[in-house]
Amino acid sequence: MSENASDQRARLRRSARLSAVQALYQMELTGAGAKSVIRQFRDHRFGHDCEPGEYIEADEDFFEDLLSGVVSAQDEVDQMTASTLKEGWKLSRLDATVRAILRAGGYELLKRADVPTKVVINEYVDIANAFFEGPEPAFVNASLDAFAKAARAATDTA
Repeated sequence: MSENASDQRARLRRSARLSAVQALYQMELTGAGAKSVIRQFRDHRFGHDCEPGEYIEADEDFFEDLLSGVVSAQDEVDQMTASTLKEGWKLSRLDATVRAILRAGGYELLKRADVPTKVVINEYVDIANAFFEGPEPAFVNASLDAFAKAARAATDTA
């Protein structure tokens, strides 16, 4: 059974989101900038049909938009994310992977109106499930839901 164009686009974007979360985590740990991490992913992690071995097939342009977008909108995304946390909690107290997930999801909710709210939340909850077995996926779900209500209140009824 062949994959239709819509399913393929969704799969490639899903891979781009996971890669963006990994790249944001890497940037936080190493202090590397977005341009160098994007180049590293494009050169060494994303493959092409002619390359042997393991590679990730992803929507590379979407990946680059996510990474660059999170960096350029990080203050705004972090402020909105912090406002969704319980009183007394700070973004800095969260696990670095959770922070990366919330930043990528928050960026999409804030700046990518072309992506439906439900899709954004589901995709990042799935990513959280890939990394965590505890309460983190539910936390990501609640945080992104609250973020979406604030970010898309006037423009999105999803």
